[in-house]
Amino acid sequence: MTPPSTFDASAFVKTLTPRPGVYRMLDAEGNCLYVGKAKNLRRRVSSYFSRSLNRRIQLMVAQIASMEVVVTHTEAEALILENNLIKSLKPKYNILLRDDKSYPYIHLTDHPFPRLRSHRGARREGGRYFGPYPNSGSIRQTLQLMQKLFPVRQCQDSTYRNRSRPCLQYQIKRCTAPCVGLVSEAAYARDLADVVLFLEGRTSEVVQSLVTRMELAAAELEFEQAARLRDQVALLQRIQERQYVSNERGDLDILAAQCEGGQACVQLFFIRGGRNLGNKAFYPKISGGEDEPQVLSAFLAQYYLGSQAPAELLLSHQPEDLELLQQVLSEQAGHRVQLSCHPRGDRARWLQMARQNAQLALQARLARKEGVQSRFEALAQMLGLEELPQRLECFDISHTGGSKTVASCVVFDQNGPLKSDYRRFNIEGIQPGDDYAAMGQALQRRYARIKAGEGAVPDILFIDGGKGQLAQAAEVMQELGISDLLLVGVAKGADRKPGLERLFLWGDEAATILPADSPALHLIQQIRDEAHRFAISGHRKRRASAATVSVLESIAGVGPKRRQRLLKAFGGLQGVARAGVEDLSRVEGISTALAQLIYDAFHGEGDNP
Repeated sequence: MTPPSTFDASAFVKTLTPRPGVYRMLDAEGNCLYVGKAKNLRRRVSSYFSRSLNRRIQLMVAQIASMEVVVTHTEAEALILENNLIKSLKPKYNILLRDDKSYPYIHLTDHPFPRLRSHRGARREGGRYFGPYPNSGSIRQTLQLMQKLFPVRQCQDSTYRNRSRPCLQYQIKRCTAPCVGLVSEAAYARDLADVVLFLEGRTSEVVQSLVTRMELAAAELEFEQAARLRDQVALLQRIQERQYVSNERGDLDILAAQCEGGQACVQLFFIRGGRNLGNKAFYPKISGGEDEPQVLSAFLAQYYLGSQAPAELLLSHQPEDLELLQQVLSEQAGHRVQLSCHPRGDRARWLQMARQNAQLALQARLARKEGVQSRFEALAQMLGLEELPQRLECFDISHTGGSKTVASCVVFDQNGPLKSDYRRFNIEGIQPGDDYAAMGQALQRRYARIKAGEGAVPDILFIDGGKGQLAQAAEVMQELGISDLLLVGVAKGADRKPGLERLFLWGDEAATILPADSPALHLIQQIRDEAHRFAISGHRKRRASAATVSVLESIAGVGPKRRQRLLKAFGGLQGVARAGVEDLSRVEGISTALAQLIYDAFHGEGDNP
C-alpha cells in the first residue's frame, strides 16, 4: 500500500510562475516519478491537485514527496528539456521509448574523391548524410545497389591511401580506381552527382542524364561506354518500378500507434526518396491508462528530437501538442516538418497499412505464452480461484441504430486467443436497440449448444456491460441449468478510457476497480477488446451484405449475372448508385428501360406518379 503523501501541494503551487517550464515529481527517496512540460507551470501543476484524476495519476500523485521545476523562455524549449530529462531519468510514470539507439545513415564523405559508407551516431564529420534508414540491413542493401549502379568508391580511406594498383572492384567495373589516378576529378564528380540525385529520390533525373550521355557516347562511336550506360538505365528503371511508392517522390515517415492490454506499439515506416525502406516496431513502456495520442506524442518527442525529421510525418492519431511538436521539429530540422493526421487517397491506405501492422505486432506480443500465463495467474489471484482458469469467453453486441445486430463470442485459453472457437450470432426478432434481449438471445443459442455437448463450458464468462447485462446472463444460465460458471461484467469507466473499467462479479453488489497496471486487468481488457473488434467486423459485413442485396436484388430483371456486371463496371454499390441512366445502359445486358428502373430504385422515384 502506497503511504499517503505529505507533500504540501497548495503551498508549492503558490510559489510557481505562470511562465513555461518543466516540472519533476519526486518520491521520498528522491527518485523521479514523472517529468512533464507546461505552457503555464502554475496552472498545469495545480491541475494535479484540484481535479478528479484517473487511478494511474492518483497513484502517482500519492507518492509525491517534493517537486522541482525549471523555467524556460518558451514552450518549445520546455519540450526539448522534457525529452532530455525523460531519456536521462527514465521516470516510472512517463511513456518511455526503450529502444533509443541512433539509426544509420549513408554518408558521402568530404574528400577530393568522396567515399560512400554507412554511418551511425552523431553527424559531426563533413559531407552529405542521407537517411535515416530503419536498420543496417537496408543500408547494406542500398550500398550494394549503389555499387552496381555508380562506380563510386566504398573502401576505407586507409585502404585508399595505400593502394598501388586497382582492386577487384575496378576489375568488375564497380569502381573507377581513383586511388591510382585512373579517373579524373571531373568524371568522378559526374558519377557523384548521379549518386546524390538517386539518394534524394530524383531517379528520373538520373535516368534522363544517363540517357543523354548514352546517346552522346553512341554518336561519338564509343559503343562500349554507351552499352554500359544503357545497362545502368535498364537497372535503374527496374529499381524504380520495384521500390517506388505510388505517387510519392519525397521523404516521409508513417507512424501508427496501438494500445491494448496495458502495452503499446508504434509502427514506423520509412519512405526515403520515394522508396519504401521498410518498417520497425517499437514498444514504449507505459504505466497503464494511456491512449494512442499520448503514446504518439511521447514517441515523436523522444524519437525525433536530436535527430533529423523528414519533411512530413503521417500520424494515425492527433497528439494534443501537435502544433508545438511541428514547430520544434521544423526549427531543429532547418526545414518545415508537416504532421498530417487525416490523409486521403494513397496516403490513407499507407496509414491503414501501418495501423494494421501495429495492431498485429501488439497482438503477437500479447499472445506470447509467458505473458498470457502471468496474466492468467494474476486473474486467478484477483478472483480468489484455487486453480488457474483454463478457458475464458467474452460476449459483446454491435449494431447501428438497432439494425443488423450482431453478437460476438471470443475464446481465450492459456495460449491466448482460440480463434477456431470464435462465434458470431445474427440477432433477429427483438426490439431494435434492445441490447439486453440481444445478449440473452446470443447466450441462449451459444450455451444451449454447449449444454447439448457441442462445446466446452468456460471457467469464466465475461460480458461487455454492467449489472443489467450481467443479470441477463445469469438468467440464461439459470434457465439452462448451468451453475459452475463464474460471471463477470466489464463496464467502461469515466470517459470510456482504458484503465478505469469497473468489474461486476455476479453476487457482489460493489464494483471492483483494479489498478491500471494490473496484469489481470490487462487480460480482461484484451479479451473485451477482441470481442468488441469481432462484433464490429461481423456487424459491418452484415450491413454491407444487406446494402448490396436490398437494393439490387429487389429490382425485377436484375439477376445474379447482371448484378455482378453492374458491381464490376462501377466498382461497387456506391458507384452504381452514382451512375446515371446512360451510364447504366452501357453495361452488357442492361437496357435503357432496365437502367431507368435501377436509377429510380436508388433515387426513390419508382413510386412517384
